Amino acid sequence: MKTMIAAAAVAVTLLSLGGCATDRQTGYTAGGAVIGGVLGGAVAGTPGAIAGAVGGGLIGNEASKR
Repeated sequence: MKTMIAAAAVAVTLLSLGGCATDRQTGYTAGGAVIGGVLGGAVAGTPGAIAGAVGGGLIGNEASKR
C-alpha cells in the first residue's frame, strides 16, 4: 500500500511540475530531484532522501543538456 501511495505522489508531483516548468532544464532537474528524493527516502530514510534529491537533481540537470 505504501508503494502505491508513493508512486501516486510521484506521478502527481511530476505532472504538476511539468505544467509549471518553463524550460526543459528546469523540468528535468526538478523531476530528477523528486524521483531521487522519494527513492532515497524509501531506501535510507531522511539522509537518503536528501542525498537522493541532490543526486537526482544533478542527473536530471545533465540529462536535460542532451
